[in-house]
Amino acid sequence: RRNVAHHYDLNDRLYDLFLDADRQYSCAYFTDPGNSLEQAQADKKAHIAAKLYLKPGQKVLDIGCGWGGMALYLNRVADVDVLGVTLSEEQLKVARRRAEEAGVADRVRFELIDYRDVTGSFDRIVSVGMFEHVGAPQYRTFFDTCRNLLAPDGVMLLHTIGHVDGPSATDPWVQKYIFPGGYIPALSELTPVIERSGLWLTDLEVLRLHYAQTLDHWYARTEAARDAIIALYDARFLRMWEYYLAGAITGFRNDGLANFQIQFTRRRDALPLVRDYMLEDEARLRTEQAVALAAE
Repeated sequence: RRNVAHHYDLNDRLYDLFLDADRQYSCAYFTDPGNSLEQAQADKKAHIAAKLYLKPGQKVLDIGCGWGGMALYLNRVADVDVLGVTLSEEQLKVARRRAEEAGVADRVRFELIDYRDVTGSFDRIVSVGMFEHVGAPQYRTFFDTCRNLLAPDGVMLLHTIGHVDGPSATDPWVQKYIFPGGYIPALSELTPVIERSGLWLTDLEVLRLHYAQTLDHWYARTEAARDAIIALYDARFLRMWEYYLAGAITGFRNDGLANFQIQFTRRRDALPLVRDYMLEDEARLRTEQAVALAAE
């Protein structure tokens, strides 16, 4: 909780200055490199929702729910009930307020709780941008916990930053100033744990340049908001934030960083035999999204 507070409990206004309106603080999905950040983040949510193979009335667990955007989206487009869990008190307040304002607080709930303390059974589990905070010693615990929480015919989607060039230690500067306790996994670290967890790895996608493009937008918005950020904190904080984002851009564009989207089930027959269902559902969601925006 202390590590989470260091980063995610910063001044609430800061995140409004460089993120999209839904506060998606993870890799967007650029179906076209020229798309806006808002469009790419909306497309990311549709991309993930399609992989979850959702059905109305299902129970969904969102591990590391952030400010609630993904949970609210899944409820809106798929008529599912969602429990979002976080260790950030600031994110919790915002997420609960958003659910109340949307009139869905009875179906989209948010709790300040460690994922290891969650109980019950869930038809779907989604976790976006949280796994980087788990740490390698806890990987077995994470996947075992998810398997135990997932219904026998359930589906899980894990979205995480990853190393494509093998295990690597966390940069000391990032460890000290940005993400204390953070650790980015390599696939070679994940697969042995997954194999022992009893979960089926049913789909793996590597997003190679999407985060570099996302970070380009975040950096540009940070630069446009320099004065406002200095007013919130000071010039030293701004330099730190610029360095963090610029370093991340370099890592995702030139070094061994990418994003993994990994789909799991407990049963080998829990999903259709071919991936067409993902493409069809994603196309439907994006069409509905375009119609809704046009109506506004």
